[in-house]
Parts: sequence; structure tokens; C-alpha cells
Amino acid sequence: MRWRLVVWKAAVLALLVAGLWTTVASAQGPGGREAQIARVYFEDRAQLNALAAQLDVWKVNHDEGFFVARLAPRDMRRLQAQGVRIETEPPLTQRVYLSLLLSPEQRSGIPGYPCYRTVEETYRDLAAMATTHPQLALWRDVGDSWEKATPGGGEGYDIHALILTNRNVSGPKPKFFMIAAIHAREYATAELATRFAEWLVDGYGANPDITWLLDHYEFHLIPHANPDGRKRAEAGELWRKNTDNDDGCAYDEVGWGYYYGVDLNRNSSFKWNRGGSSSDSCIETYHGPGPASEPEVQAIENYARSLFSDQRGPNDDDPAPLDAEGVFITLHSYSELVLFPWAWTDAQDAPNKADLATLGRKFGFFNGYEVCSDCLYSASGTTDDFMYGELGVASYTFELGDAFFQDCRTFETDILPKNMPALRYAFKAARRPYQISKGPDVLNVAVSATSVDGGEVITLTATLDDGRYFSGGHGEEPVQIIRAARYAIDAPSWAGGVVYPMRAADGAFDAQVEDVIATIDTSGLSEGRHILLVEGQGAEGHWGAPTAVFLEVNRPSAIQGAMRAFAAAGQTLAW
Repeated sequence: MRWRLVVWKAAVLALLVAGLWTTVASAQGPGGREAQIARVYFEDRAQLNALAAQLDVWKVNHDEGFFVARLAPRDMRRLQAQGVRIETEPPLTQRVYLSLLLSPEQRSGIPGYPCYRTVEETYRDLAAMATTHPQLALWRDVGDSWEKATPGGGEGYDIHALILTNRNVSGPKPKFFMIAAIHAREYATAELATRFAEWLVDGYGANPDITWLLDHYEFHLIPHANPDGRKRAEAGELWRKNTDNDDGCAYDEVGWGYYYGVDLNRNSSFKWNRGGSSSDSCIETYHGPGPASEPEVQAIENYARSLFSDQRGPNDDDPAPLDAEGVFITLHSYSELVLFPWAWTDAQDAPNKADLATLGRKFGFFNGYEVCSDCLYSASGTTDDFMYGELGVASYTFELGDAFFQDCRTFETDILPKNMPALRYAFKAARRPYQISKGPDVLNVAVSATSVDGGEVITLTATLDDGRYFSGGHGEEPVQIIRAARYAIDAPSWAGGVVYPMRAADGAFDAQVEDVIATIDTSGLSEGRHILLVEGQGAEGHWGAPTAVFLEVNRPSAIQGAMRAFAAAGQTLAW
């Protein structure tokens, strides 16, 4: 596993030196009682799993045999008593305990991080999207946060879901489901999810791929899976859990490294409390008093069951069928990883491991992240294990960036441009993720003229590529020869679109990368805009995801019509 030195808030510190930000020392600055950031060394996978279940682990370096964690004083004493090697990181600890204030120019967003919307701002903007685009967007209340659901709790929040699809096109439709910010302190996650939703809506009717996706698929998003905890994090606390304070933990000193709340990513009902979590309610990985005990998790699981039928058998080794539908992604930070099931055990692989790895390597091609099921440590009760284990949905965790409070420059110039294409591919793969990811990608789709008079002949071209995978050192994907290409008009091939073959530009399908071509007579097309969707097939018979282009067909003039009629009759019209 590559090791990238984590430098917390490096960009922020540069601004501090430049005098552009105001800082205040944390009331719980590093000292005798406060948590310290340290390297903790482990001897083997079993020790890593045992330690990670009880500690706030931030990053794992398997090659050098250590992880970075925030250690409470009692953690330090316990580990030292056990003879575990620890190396504290005083500069990193000091940076963590700096609090940022709003600059005079900042009017919105999280203080010090104007690129990230608050819970209220995210909810406001997505609700406005649904109001402005009622044909495409729906903003739905699907549950309550712990504060809102608990008598005597705070005001709390609704758990909202955003649904995007063209409601004028009937279904059923394949579904891509995404959640963000289930761990409150992971700033970049909710903003990436919200930006992706906005990109979809803004591009409908202008971007051909977005247009066919929203016509024939559905996108479902829970942008804030833990809004109560997020509000604590927005105040500068490294708050991870929800704010459930009635399970026996009396502490709320996040600066000490232990505080109340349930880790919602250890509370799912599938394989709850099977290792990789804690029964201590003050620990970061506390799994809660029972499976799906938290209202936030109940909202996620109930909503997921409303979207997907159970596509997998009851046994741990029962695979989902290769034609199973649906993709699920939960956005986390940090470590630059694409993770897939199982998380709950090292003793056996998920029965669809090879299929999950293939789709994950597609994501890896776009974001450059390592793709694996075992890059971190074992953890039970996770959301992605629930989605795959209970429902058979192809499920992934994206670990974004290299910090929890990720600086805005890195978010805008690295996380966003790398992960938007990966999310787009996830949406495209939602119909049959275990099969589509094994087919070639379609690139450079173009027509010889984007606007023509009816009856003109045009050329459709594209490039098919079967080698676009990346794992970061965790296995290689076999390369296939392109076998065939086709295009459909106005709807995907599986949704009623009329399908026509394309030919290899060099005369033979015999390579991993092929340019393909087709000649289209537009005389049979109605006046107006059409969409052409190109697909490629690999040697194993799997069709990849389509890529589309628009074509505008105009009504020919009377003279043009007459000329074509005479030409069809073998006559010449002159004037």
C-alpha cells in the first residue's frame, strides 16, 4: 500500500503564515489529558484488527506495519502496558488542535472551509433543486436523526433523500444509491455528493450521457446520513459518531479522544458486532446497543429495501446473480481507496469478489485510488456490507483525499475532478454492474454533422477500449479483444431503442482498442433532436456501458425534397 504522509491542514497553515486567516488555540490543546496523534505499529493482520476495533484509526500503512491513530491518554497507557510500539506525532497533533474562524470575506459554508456547505445549506440547495426542476428532482423525508427521534433530545434533523430521474419516462429503472457523511467529520463527502447531483440536473438536455441516464435510470442520494454529528464537526470538532448520549458514556470531550455517540458505520444490521467494533460507548467504533439501533441507520436500511429487492441467497457464500441490478457507494474520507466487501471478515471472500473487483478497478481508472477489500482492517456492521450482504447490490466505499477537514484547494483541484468521472461510471453501470464493467468503454463518440436535413447521410464514429482499469497494485484485470459494436437510436438497446451494427474502421475486430464506424441514412428519422448510444462488446460477450451523442434532424426544404425524390427515381432536377 502506498504511504502518503498525512499533513493536516497544510494549505490552511500556509494561509496562517501568510496572515490571511485568524486562529485561536483550542481549549483542549495538546497536553496531559488530551488525545495525541501517533503511529502505532502492529505485527500482523490479527493484531491490526484487534487494535483497530478499539482505536480511532485514520490511516493504515501495511508495507511498514503501522497505522496513524488518535490516542486518548488511557489508550496510550494501555498500549504501552501491552508493549506496543508507539511514535507520537507532536507537529501533527498541534495542527489538529488549531481552530479556524470565518475570514471577514466568508459569508457561507463551514468556517474556514467555504467550499463545503453546512447541513442547512445543503438541504436548502437540494430542496430548491426539486422546486425548480420538478420533472427531474424530488426531495423526500425518509427518516429522523437521533436528536429529532428522541424525546428530550435536541431539535435534530430529518434524514432526506434526493431522487433524480425524468418522471416523464416510465420505469422500472436501474438505480444508483449513494450516501455521504455517515462519519460526521469527513467534510468532503457531502459536498462531492451534492456537486454530482447538481452536475446531473444542470447537464440534463445539454449533455447526451446525462440525458439518457436520467431518462432511463434513477439516482438516489442521502447527502447527510448523520446530520446531528455533522453539526458538531462543523464547529471544528473531530466528531465521528452520531450524538446518541444515553448508552452509558458521560463524556463529550472529543479533544480527549473519547465521547458519546454510536458509530453508524458499525451499527448496520448485517453481521452486527462480529468484530472490528467496540462495546464501549465512549470509543469511536462503538457499535451501539443492538443491530440498527440508531434511527439514522434504520432510515438508510429501510430506504435501501424500498429501492432494491433481495438478489442474494441467505448464506455467506451465496453470490448475487451476474445480472443483479444496482450500485451503492458510501463516501468517506480519508486514504484514497476504493473498498468493497467483505469488511466484516478476513476468513473468507465475498462470493462476488472478482466481479466487485472488476467494477472497482473501473472506478480506480478514473480516481487513481487503490482498489481492494483488505486495505484497512476488519469492521462489522458497515453500510456497504449490508447493501451487498442483504440485497446483493454491488457496494463500495470511496475514501476521499488525505484529511478529514480537507482543504478546499485539494477538494476543488483533486478530489472533485478525479471522482466525478468515477461516479458517472457508477451510474452508467447500475443496470448490470457485475457484467457491464467487464465490457469495453466507449470514447470519442461523434457524428460527421450534428445538425442535418432529413434524408442526409452521416457518419457515426467512436473508439472502443477494453483496458481502462486500475487497482493500485491489487491485481490486474484481463484484457480482451473487442468483438462487436452497435448503436441504438433514442433509447438504450435494452429499453426499446432500435439497434444497428457498427463495423471496425480497419476492417477487423482483433484488438483491445478499436475505432468503429457506421453510416446512417437520416431519411427514416423524425424531425427534431435524436440521441445515438454506442456500445462495445468484449470477447467474453459482455457489453460495456453506452456513450451517447446528440443528432439534430431538420425538415428539408421543398427544393431539397424534390431533388431527393427525383434522385430516388433516377432523374436529374435542373434549374
